[in-house]
Amino acid sequence: MKTNSLRMDKAVDHSLLDDGVQGVIGKGLARVDGPLKVAGQATYAAEYDFPDLAYGFLVRATFAAGRITSIDAEGAKALPGVIDVVVDLKTFIRNAQQGGETSAPTQGVEHVAYFGEPVAIVVAESYEIARDAAQLVVVRHTPEDGVFTFDDHLGTAAKPAQGTIPPYQKQGDIDAAMADAAFTIDDVWTTPSQNSAAMEPHASIAVWDEDGLTLYGAYQMPSSDKQQLAKALGERASKVRIVARYIGGGFGSKLGIAPESVATAIAARKLKRPVKTVMTRQQVFDATVRRSNTRQRFRLAADAEGQLTGIGHDTICSNLPGEQYFEPAGAATQFLYAGANRSITHDLVELNRTLSGSMRAPGEAVGLLVQENAMDELAEAIGIDPVELRKRNDPARDPQKDIPYSTRQLTRCLDEGAKAFGWASRNMVPGGRREGDWLIGHGMAATSRTNMLQPSEAAVSIGADGRALVETDMTDIGTGTYTILAQIAGELLGLPLDRVEVRLGDTNSPPGAGSGGSWGAGSSGSSVYLACEELRGQLARAMDVAADELTLKDGYAIAGNRRVALGDLVGDGIAAHGAIQPGKQEKLTTQASYGAHFCEVKVHVVTGEVRVTRWHATFAAGRILNAQTARSQCIGGIVFGIGAALTEDAVHDDRDGRIVNHDLAEYHVPVHADIPPIDIVFLDERDPHANPTHAKGIGELGIGGAGAAVTNAIYNATGIRVRDYPATLDKLLEGLPAI
Repeated sequence: MKTNSLRMDKAVDHSLLDDGVQGVIGKGLARVDGPLKVAGQATYAAEYDFPDLAYGFLVRATFAAGRITSIDAEGAKALPGVIDVVVDLKTFIRNAQQGGETSAPTQGVEHVAYFGEPVAIVVAESYEIARDAAQLVVVRHTPEDGVFTFDDHLGTAAKPAQGTIPPYQKQGDIDAAMADAAFTIDDVWTTPSQNSAAMEPHASIAVWDEDGLTLYGAYQMPSSDKQQLAKALGERASKVRIVARYIGGGFGSKLGIAPESVATAIAARKLKRPVKTVMTRQQVFDATVRRSNTRQRFRLAADAEGQLTGIGHDTICSNLPGEQYFEPAGAATQFLYAGANRSITHDLVELNRTLSGSMRAPGEAVGLLVQENAMDELAEAIGIDPVELRKRNDPARDPQKDIPYSTRQLTRCLDEGAKAFGWASRNMVPGGRREGDWLIGHGMAATSRTNMLQPSEAAVSIGADGRALVETDMTDIGTGTYTILAQIAGELLGLPLDRVEVRLGDTNSPPGAGSGGSWGAGSSGSSVYLACEELRGQLARAMDVAADELTLKDGYAIAGNRRVALGDLVGDGIAAHGAIQPGKQEKLTTQASYGAHFCEVKVHVVTGEVRVTRWHATFAAGRILNAQTARSQCIGGIVFGIGAALTEDAVHDDRDGRIVNHDLAEYHVPVHADIPPIDIVFLDERDPHANPTHAKGIGELGIGGAGAAVTNAIYNATGIRVRDYPATLDKLLEGLPAI
C-alpha cells in the first residue's frame, strides 16, 4: 500500500475538493451514523457483551488527603456474588491524563490527593452486587495536610511549566501604557470549576487473551490513550488495543484514560475474565477532570480614539499538587486585538481538588468571558459602539509574533452579524427598555479559536464492487466525523455517500488525530484527502490519462470519450495510505477561526430571572465541510457559553475540596427551555495555510465569547456588571430597579 505524505511546510493553494463534481462536500447532509444511533444500534463502550462478563465498581476514598494504611475488604467479599476486591496501590492511577500525551498518568494511590479518588475496585457477578459491596469496603488512613480553599492561598500561586501556551508572555510596558492612556479598564473576574457533563459516563470493558488487552472504552484519542494505558499497566503498546467506535460526548473529559480503565484492566487480568466498569455520574464529576476555577485580572489601555495601547491578562487557576496543567485563559488574548504593550501571565495554586484538565475550548472559554466583558466596559467608557471598538483594534498582523494571519475575517463577521441581528436598533441606554416586568437588553462579543493540525493517518481502499472503505482510529464524539470523512472520500473518489464506509475508533487502524482541540476534521480529513489523492492517481493510470484529466462521478471514471465503472478499473481492489504532519506553516502564520455573537436577553425586575430570547452568530472557519454538522457544533458551543454565563458552577466544600453538586440535578446545564432559536451564518472562506482541505477548527469556536455576550446583554438590560460567574439571580437582585 503506497503512502501519500504531506508536511505542511508550504501553503496548499489548490485543493482537490474544489475539483470534485460529486457535490457532497460542504452540503448540510444528515449524519451517516444517525439511523444507527436513533435505532439504538450504535454500540457504545458499555454495550459490548461477552461471555462470563463480570462487573466492576470503583471504591473511592472518603477523605481528601491522607496515606492509606489498610483496605479491609472482608465484609465486601462475604457478600454473595462478589468475585474479588482488587487493590493495587502502586498501579491504580490518581487521575486522568491530557489528550495527546503518551506518558502514563500519575500513578499510585497510597497517598490520596482528593476526596473521591478511586483506590480499589469490587468485581461481582452483577453491577448491583458490585455497587452494594463497594459500600462495605473500609479504607483506613493516616490524615495528611490538605489545601482546599482557593482564595485563601492565592499567595502561593506559582508559575507552572510550559503548557498549551507559554505561561508568561510580555511585550513592551503595560504599566506605562496604563499610566499614559486616555481610557483604562482594570478589573478582576472569577469563573468557577466546571464539568464537561457529557451524556455518556466514562466506561470500560477489559478483555485479555493471548494477544494482550482489548479495552472497549469511551475515549477521544485512542492512539495516545493506547500508549498511556500500556505504560500504566507495564505492557508493550503492541499488546494493547482500544476500541471506541461511538462516544456519547466528551468535551475534553475523555481525552486521556481515566481511573476506571486501568482499574478494570488490572481486575480483568487478575481474574482472567472480562470485566466491565461504568462510572456513576457522581464518580464522573469526582474522579475525572474539571475545568479549573480562575481568577483573572484584565487591563486595557486605550487612547482617545479607542486604539488599544496595552493589554494585560493575569490568570490564577488551580490543580492537584504536582500537576502542571493550567487553564490557558490568555490563549486568544495573544492575537485577537492590537496593542503594542502586552502582558499575559498564568499562575497555579495547588489544591486538593479533583484534577483540572481540558474542557471544551480550554483557555478561550473562560478567557474570552473576561476579555469580551472588558472590551464592553471600555467601549462604554469611551462612548463608542462595542462593535466599532473591536473593528478599530482588528490588527493586520499578529501583534505578538509579528507574522501574518493565514486568514482573518473578524471585521466582516462583526459587520455582517450586526446587520443580521439588527444591532443598530438595539437598546442604547442600560436599563432603558422595559416590557411589563421584563427589562430588555442586547449584548455582543467576538470569538476566536486557534486552529491546530495534528499528525494523522488513514487508509482508503476501493473494492472490486466499486465501494470505498475509509479506516482510521479517529473518533466521533458527536461532531459528525463519520459523515465528514465519508464526504471527503466521496467527493474525491466520485462516490455517493451510500457507497463509502467509514470505520473509526479502533487502534488496529492507522493512527488518527483523535477528537480534541478542534483539530479532528482538518487533521483526519487531510489524511483521508491524501489517501484519496493517491487513489485518484492510480485510477488515472488505469485509464491511461493524466490525473487532472480524470473526472470521477457516481462511481465512474470519465476521461476522453470513456466512462468506466470504478469496480472495473481496480481488479481485486486498490488501496492507499495518507499521512499529514504539521510543518512550517504553523510557525509562519497565525491560524484561527473567528466569529461574532449577538444576543437579546430579558431580566425580570422582581426575581432577577434571566431569559435569553434571541441569538445570531456569524463565523469564518475556512471551508465548511458539512453545513449541518458545523451548525450543530456552533450551536452546541453557544449552549455551553450560555451555561457558563448563567448556571454552571461546580461547588467545592471548603472543608475537604469535594464537589457537592456532583450530578445533573444540582450542576445546572442549560436545557431546551433555556435556549432560544439560534441563527448561524458561515462566511465563505478557504485557508490554504491550514491543510489541503482548506478547513479550520469549528468545534470549540462557538463557546468563545458566547457567555460574555449574555452578561454584556444583562448589563445593557439592568446596568449591573457581573464579574463573578455565573450570573445567578442573587447577583442581580440588589441592583434591580424598584417596581
